[in-house]
Amino acid sequence: MSSAWDLTFAVRPPRAVFLNFPLNHETGKANDPALQRRILLDAFRAFETFWAPGQILTLPYVWDPADRSWEDTDFGPGVELYGVGTPIQGGFAERTLGRAGRARA
Repeated sequence: MSSAWDLTFAVRPPRAVFLNFPLNHETGKANDPALQRRILLDAFRAFETFWAPGQILTLPYVWDPADRSWEDTDFGPGVELYGVGTPIQGGFAERTLGRAGRARA
């Protein structure tokens, strides 16, 4: 699990799940066990769905929809997250991740 997409892309782990959350908060906000559980279950489900080495899946969680100022602190002013949502390898696009607990299609 990663909250640093560019570093994860550069390192190329066998598989990864990315969350656009402040650095070192890959499993969610403190004192929010429901969110933490959803993130972990979605990450485990994602790891079951990868079909090729080097894939990165972006989970659809948002730290605070009303305030993205933490991005300037973590990444620098005016950052544009490189690569988020783009495929790592030609022909491999991100796939939508079904919510944990639902029956698989």
